[in-house]
Amino acid sequence: MNTELIKELADSCPLIKNLIEFKETFWFNPNITTFEEGLPYVGLTADDVKNAAERLKRFAPYIAKVFPETSKYNGIIESGIENIEKIKTELAALGYKNIKGDLLLKKDSHLPVSGSIKARGGIYEVLKYAEDLAVEANLLSYSDNYEKLCSKEFTDFFSRYSIAVGSTGNLGLSIGIISAALGFNVFVHMSADASQWKKDRLRFLGVNVIEYNSDYSIAVEKARKGAENNPLCFFVDDENSRNLFLGYSVAGERVRKQLEDMNITVDVKNPLFVYLPCGVGGGPGGVAFGLKLAFGDNVHCIFAEPTHSPCMFLGVYTGMHDKISVRDIGIDNITAADGLAVGRASGFVGRAMKRLIDGYYTVEDRNLYCLLALLNKTEKIKLEPSALAGMLGPVHTSRSTDYLKFLNIDTETMKNAKHLVWATGGGMVPDKEFNEYIKKAELISLRPFL
Repeated sequence: MNTELIKELADSCPLIKNLIEFKETFWFNPNITTFEEGLPYVGLTADDVKNAAERLKRFAPYIAKVFPETSKYNGIIESGIENIEKIKTELAALGYKNIKGDLLLKKDSHLPVSGSIKARGGIYEVLKYAEDLAVEANLLSYSDNYEKLCSKEFTDFFSRYSIAVGSTGNLGLSIGIISAALGFNVFVHMSADASQWKKDRLRFLGVNVIEYNSDYSIAVEKARKGAENNPLCFFVDDENSRNLFLGYSVAGERVRKQLEDMNITVDVKNPLFVYLPCGVGGGPGGVAFGLKLAFGDNVHCIFAEPTHSPCMFLGVYTGMHDKISVRDIGIDNITAADGLAVGRASGFVGRAMKRLIDGYYTVEDRNLYCLLALLNKTEKIKLEPSALAGMLGPVHTSRSTDYLKFLNIDTETMKNAKHLVWATGGGMVPDKEFNEYIKKAELISLRPFL
């Protein structure tokens, strides 16, 4: 703990005290601006996202062939959106009667291939690297049918190269699955927070899993150093990668089309609020950017983090971004939300999106388990703890009169709002593991979450 730093921040950042005391806290970001004004600071454009979407279309025949579960979607890795009004009713019974608008769930938890949001950015990053290598070697042209990558010629070619990544779990799972399928040698450096079943699955696929009895930052550091010593090894930089970010950003236009198909209008009188669990920040940051491109100022993105790992909240709130870690203020970075167990946020995402993310809040682990059990009971949907971080977002938004006043959104408009909770993982959790989650929830006395 850096006591001098805490003293320096105490006056200008009074919510630091709440974070240190692990209190569930909501912060409306007073620095938000219009998308038009905020876009130049991102450093990426709509054309960049369009190019990423086109690359994924080129790979669709390969994905459909290698992962049959995607064939009915023609090789496009995408998740559905469900109405979850039943859990809204249950939350009202627990005292949350003020959620205004409709409650929806974006099921990235059940994305094909790797069962988490990382099936977007993680898989896209590896596909782009594979494409770059193959095109440069004159083995592939952009007009080819990419199903040809299934051949031994390509797996032998990719086997000359390695891929390394540091992960708390889901990113390593997505990188490992797609890299192994293509033929790469894969090295996934896992922090102590990673679930054992994820490590076991990767090893079953032939992935080299290196474990550390420490947190995410050490796993990333080791992965980075290992790649630096091997000119044929590509390091997936979860903290700073523009390609990861773009892989996530493709989701925005897809959500726009999905909501249109559901006859859901998003405009100034029908605002969309999206609640995104946040670890290092690449996934939620990229998705938020894509959503802003799709809906402009009519979408409002809010990040959710565990009380023991509020790195993005801390970085943006203090203005220090990646120059401060939760450990600097005495927070241990130990949480059941393994995918969110990150102590230092991405400086790239924090700075790029600080004018476009409406707010940040924290949630206790105990409430993640309670919400997990409640969602399973009411909607029969299985998630992992980290994926429930966004579920209390609509409560915070509906209660924050100052925030809604700033947005010029009145009570009548809020009745038309749509609250989209982004479920980031859980689709591949083994039944035994999920039953353990439920048991933990049963041991917690159910009380109001806030």
